[in-house]
Amino acid sequence: MKPLRPVFLARQGYRRRRVMDAARALPVLGAFLVLIPLLWSGEDGGDAATRVGVVYLFMIWAGLIVSAGWLARYLDGHVDEAPESRDEGPRE
Repeated sequence: MKPLRPVFLARQGYRRRRVMDAARALPVLGAFLVLIPLLWSGEDGGDAATRVGVVYLFMIWAGLIVSAGWLARYLDGHVDEAPESRDEGPRE
């Protein structure tokens, strides 16, 4: 009987693909987070709500920059690597 091969993917390849998925989802998450202040009601106080909204948007902006930088740094060394054990010939 032929020995069974593991069903699981290689750990590094799996992590690299998940980080790439996170990099693709980051703009969508950022757009959602930036639009949240539109849902806040402005009845409490105009100036206070504006200040809180500006601080919130700045924090989201800074968080997106840090997240994108971390993802780019992680993917920088991993994207050019050859996929593990893929024996694909030329397609006809």
